[in-house]
Amino acid sequence: MNAADYDAWYDTPRGRWVGDAECRILLRAVEPRQGESLLDVGCGTGWFTRRMARLPGVQVTGLDINADWLAYARECDAASNYIEGDALALPFADSCFDGVVSIAALCFTADWRRAVGEVVRVSRGRFAIGMLNRRSLLWREKGRNGGSGAYRGACWVTPEELRDSVAGLPVTDVRVSSAVFLPSGSLLARAVECLLPAHLAIGGLVVLSGRKR
Repeated sequence: MNAADYDAWYDTPRGRWVGDAECRILLRAVEPRQGESLLDVGCGTGWFTRRMARLPGVQVTGLDINADWLAYARECDAASNYIEGDALALPFADSCFDGVVSIAALCFTADWRRAVGEVVRVSRGRFAIGMLNRRSLLWREKGRNGGSGAYRGACWVTPEELRDSVAGLPVTDVRVSSAVFLPSGSLLARAVECLLPAHLAIGGLVVLSGRKR
């Protein structure tokens, strides 16, 4: 899939609903404030980065390993800073961003646990990492047998595995939540999304959040 087609999916009614739900739960966990810096690890085309850049007074940086998708992101968003780099070895000093987020990107790296450690390393405040949830309806639909479509080759994790990935790291206030309980985007799915609590970790996106100690 090329960058334009990927972005176009997020501009469909279902894609926009899924993207808004995912972005909302991560930003709620990180709560970036005016004057703070925010890093989006695995930003891809910048669809999520652009939404974060709308926050007043927040300086957003997007990082991705795909140069072509970064070029697309820069064309769509002149306000943010986009850097080519690997999530397994982030090209930043320790504790240099007030907040760090990653939305369903680390599950496509060679070592997602190492990438989690990198997210914690470069954060000096809160962080939120969204991964594909193996205990979800989305996994049953798209994740089995190696995955299908855009999910082919992705790593799906359990909430327990995600929480355990920060064991021994200098973090506190660790929480697990989820979003996109019914991935169809139907009226029923939207109603369920409003009714079920985020701490019920059965949504398609499972989010690990915490604060650097």
